[in-house]
Amino acid sequence: MKRIILFLLTNVAVVAVLGIVASLLGVNRYLTANGLNLGALLGFAFVMGFGGAIISLLISKPMAKWSAGVQIIEQPRNADEAWIVETVRKFADKAGIGMPEVGIFEGDPNAFATGAFKNSALVAVSTGLLQGMTREEVEAVIGHEVAHIANGDMVTMTLIQGVMNTFVVFLSRVIGYAVDSFLNKNNENRSGPGIGYMVTTVVLDIVLGFVAAIIVAWFSRQREFRADAGATQLMGRRQPMINALARLGGMHPAELPKSMAAMGIAGGIGKLFSTHPPIEERIAALQNSQSNG
Repeated sequence: MKRIILFLLTNVAVVAVLGIVASLLGVNRYLTANGLNLGALLGFAFVMGFGGAIISLLISKPMAKWSAGVQIIEQPRNADEAWIVETVRKFADKAGIGMPEVGIFEGDPNAFATGAFKNSALVAVSTGLLQGMTREEVEAVIGHEVAHIANGDMVTMTLIQGVMNTFVVFLSRVIGYAVDSFLNKNNENRSGPGIGYMVTTVVLDIVLGFVAAIIVAWFSRQREFRADAGATQLMGRRQPMINALARLGGMHPAELPKSMAAMGIAGGIGKLFSTHPPIEERIAALQNSQSNG
């Protein structure tokens, strides 16, 4: 709940900062003089930027169950399921969070954690992960996912995404309005934004959206290093996590649905847009922390 309150306060702070900066730079006077209501724009940016992000967070768990076909372990049907549930319980207790729901989904090696709240999250592992790794390695992967929950990574990523969305919506429309006003400065019959505004806004939504995605992906990669370190703390040693990452490096991890990719144990390709660092960098980070410790 503390993180949700922080989320809401940050939303308000971002909008307030945008308003203050616009006022200090005189942008508000220029826009108002040219017929644009800055307050309305800030409200629009707030709703568009954070509205979608927080709705995505709140529905993340049911959407994950549906999109990945997760089967929740209500009552363990065999020794493997009992072991998975007990491992999650052990790590949750050690991390000081509520017991997450535990599930299994069909597919190649991967795992993920999701949910809006620390004490009612979801941890799911794939059948490919269970079949392709030793129990100690699977335990390390589960520890990694529990560390994501304990670190509040789902809320943090939503917060960062919301901030980026708000800036994209606000800046693209302010610049679009400025461009449109310049193009129509001698047109006394102009009533409202024209083609210059629409074209500029669409182009900047795309361009700034790519920039925002790069920033969000960078934060996501840093979070993966912390979750790896968190798994080693929960297990009390680093080697199982190193072994699990090395094993993943020799496998072909399953592609998770886009809404869950950032919470998986392994991500996609593309350095700037990747939500996960290369396996080699993650292993090196653990090894360096071991030698430094």
